[in-house]
This record gives sequence, structure tokens and C-alpha cells, in this order.
Amino acid sequence: MLLPQGPKLITIVLISAVAGVVNAIAGGGTLLTFPALVGLGIPAIVANATSTVALWPGAVSSMIGYREELAGARRWAIGFALPSLTGGGLGAWLLLRTPPARFAELVPWLVLGATALFILQPPVMRRVRERRARGGASNAAQSDEALTRHFPSTAVLVAQFCLGVYGGYFGAGVGILMLAVLGFMGLSNIHRMNGLKNWGGLCMNAVAALTFAFSSLVSWSVALSMAVGSIGGGYLGSRAAQRVPRQYIRAAVIAIGLVGGIWLLRAR
Repeated sequence: MLLPQGPKLITIVLISAVAGVVNAIAGGGTLLTFPALVGLGIPAIVANATSTVALWPGAVSSMIGYREELAGARRWAIGFALPSLTGGGLGAWLLLRTPPARFAELVPWLVLGATALFILQPPVMRRVRERRARGGASNAAQSDEALTRHFPSTAVLVAQFCLGVYGGYFGAGVGILMLAVLGFMGLSNIHRMNGLKNWGGLCMNAVAALTFAFSSLVSWSVALSMAVGSIGGGYLGSRAAQRVPRQYIRAAVIAIGLVGGIWLLRAR
């Protein structure tokens, strides 16, 4: 496999840096990096596996920031681990057995679907906040404590397994889906929900990244370049998060996701 050199690697670093900023401010950086990697001539299935490996360290740092929230939901975190790990492993296994041509056919729909999830994120989170406001902060906290005192229900575990399969296979927008499921299952503390979401994503991506790392799909020069760019962009994004209007960032991500998905559809 020919790997990008020189200017292309510099471009990848810059794109990953922008994605790191976007992830820190609004989320959805994958909708920037994936179409960009494909546009630079990297096969879609390689771009997907490489992105998973490159972005996993960012998931670790994000999880560290929410570790205290998991202390109050230890049983749910333990319950989330198995379906996330097994689902992520199955999704990665399915990707390795998907012919590159077939994956290239699926990619435009995956990108457009992830963009749709990104568009739906604000109303989903608004519903969660409204539910919490109706119940009152103290009642919501009591409700969350009561729910997380026990292991998650079978329905939650099955849903998390299905999300793990999607996360291991492609993954863009899976965090939004996890937040939606947690909200519909009765949780209302957004910080605890984010902690569980990040933990689930960390588990499913750990298995997928490990699986891809031992395959021939990862372009390591691209992965390392992306890691450098995303770390720098994430730091800058965290510094600028309070200064940049989030709605403008979201609009740009949505536009790029839609244009990228349509371009990939026409380029098939």
C-alpha cells in the first residue's frame, strides 16, 4: 500500500488538528477526518481502521476527565463493559471481512447517517435537559442514583451491544446514540451520562483499535500524523471552547458532512 508522503501528511496533520478543535468544542470531528482521508486517496476501509487507531488515545484522555462521574455509576460501568467490548470486537471483525469495494459502497450512507445523528444531537440533549428540569435537579439526582444502584437492564445491555457493533465497524455518531439511549432509559444527569458514554466508547474502540492494529488495514504514518494533529487541536479547542460560538462550528461540521457524503456518493 502506498502511504501518503510530504504535503499529504502535512495536510492530514492540519485536518486532524481542526478535528481535534471541533471535538473539543462541539464533537463530530470524524465527519471531517474521514471524508478528507478518502479525498486524499486513502482507501475507505483503510481510512476507517486508521482513524479508529489514531483517535483512541483521545478517548482515553476524555475518559480521564469523567472518571469521577463513573464512581457514582460503578455498577452501570461494569455492566457496560462486556457488551461494549464484545460489540466492538464483532464490529471490527465484520469490517475486516467486508470487501473493500462493498465498504466503499456503504461509506456514503454511513457518513450521511452520522451527519444526521449530529444534526439530531441538540434536540436529543434538549429533551434530556427538559426532562431533568421537569423533575427538578434533586429529583433527577435521586432518580439517577436509584437507577445506577443496580446493574443496567437487559434492554440497556442489548442496546449497548448493538451500538458497540456499530462503533467497532464505523463509529461516527455512536456517542450521540449512547446519550440518546441513556436518556430514554431514565438517566438525566448529563455529566454521568457523558461519563458512561465515554467509558462505553473507550471499551468498544479499544477492542476495535487492537484488532485493526494487528491487521494490514492501518496506515501507521497516517495514524501517527493524525494523533499529533488531534492532540494539538484538542488542546487548542479546550482553550477556545468558551470563545468560539458553538453554533458556527456545528454548522461547518454539518456542511462538511453533507458535502462529503454526497461527494462520496457521486464518486462511487
